[in-house]
Amino acid sequence: MRRATTVTALIVAAGLMTACGGGSSSDGEKKERAGGSTVASSSGPASEGEDRTYEVTIEVGGEGKTSVYYNLDTNRSEQVTLPWKKSGELTLNSTQRKVGTIVSVVPGPVKMSNGQLGAAPCSITVDGKKVVEDEGGVEGKHLCEYTIH
Repeated sequence: MRRATTVTALIVAAGLMTACGGGSSSDGEKKERAGGSTVASSSGPASEGEDRTYEVTIEVGGEGKTSVYYNLDTNRSEQVTLPWKKSGELTLNSTQRKVGTIVSVVPGPVKMSNGQLGAAPCSITVDGKKVVEDEGGVEGKHLCEYTIH
């Protein structure tokens, strides 16, 4: 009896999970990949149940070499030569669009014109529109972060 109840519970749970995840939704979007390739994004709003693709570019300005921490399709860090740019596609489904997906870049330190170390400038562009820009500097917390819906 206990085994039959367990099997029934598993079948019901699988059915519920399929029903919850298998339906179409209105906020589907695609994530861009950090591989450097740029793919055209959908130009209009996605209708209910469709995925939507965004073209995202993160940039860090300045001169020299520094570390860059970023979240485009996954969290990564790289040692880079400035200026640096990374583009990719981000595809979000309807649920992801409702909740939002964070894209961010945290530039490492660079030598400023006054000789001090400070954060390099950064920016985020989504579908050709600059949505976040930080001038960098010595004082304060410098990063670029944007939630895509």
